[in-house]
Amino acid sequence: MTHEPAYLALAHAMADAAADVIRPHFRKRLAIDTKADASPVTVADRDAEATMRQMIEAQFPDHGIRGEEFGACRTDAEWIWVLDPIDGTKSFVSGSLAFGTQIALLHRGKPVLGLINQPITRERWFGTGEIATLNGEPIHTSGTTALDEAILYTSALEQFDRSRHDRFSALAAKVCFTRFSHDCYAAGLLALGGIDLLIESNVFDYDILPQMPIVQAAGGTVTDWDGRQLGDASRYDTVLMAANEQIHRAALKALRPASAP
Repeated sequence: MTHEPAYLALAHAMADAAADVIRPHFRKRLAIDTKADASPVTVADRDAEATMRQMIEAQFPDHGIRGEEFGACRTDAEWIWVLDPIDGTKSFVSGSLAFGTQIALLHRGKPVLGLINQPITRERWFGTGEIATLNGEPIHTSGTTALDEAILYTSALEQFDRSRHDRFSALAAKVCFTRFSHDCYAAGLLALGGIDLLIESNVFDYDILPQMPIVQAAGGTVTDWDGRQLGDASRYDTVLMAANEQIHRAALKALRPASAP
């Protein structure tokens, strides 16, 4: 059932349709609204998600949907689609390429399909938990195991509270270098082997669940900052994605709070 061809086909069709909605708005000055959580949203975000939701309703009306812009429906369904029409809206509205459309399919709460699509570069990462691809070609995470050789990315340092900022800084001090503000594109780079660690705080299901099947199928590890597996939740306080188990263990050790034994 995980590999039901119709489900895979729908994920790709939704990515294509969302891209067609998004491209005409890229590098145009758009009206920006501010949501309740202070994050920005544009007509491109809303129209892209509305398009994907209509496609799900037309093909699988019994499936649930959890989307960033229009909320959730049928949340007790066996199959639930998680949609983030533009992950990295701040990058999108400022003309940066560090954004993408994210799609996940959950089966009984577990993400079994993940897709990240960059509408402008036409790069598409896809994972089913068994194989990860970029534009149809298999990819794998890096073999880096030493922190001082690792490349660390994070999306939004301003989302870290003081204690998490201190823990992040402890890790950042041990790696080769750190980069910021790449959102879902960073997860694609991790799966591709270009970076070694991705760390996030105060993120939502639509930010993370589409990335998990891709990163894990590419050989990576995904937990919170204390090494616990991520369950099916609407919000995640901390997320650590690592290229392999060895670099994951090293990062967890560096992230350990100063007060911990």
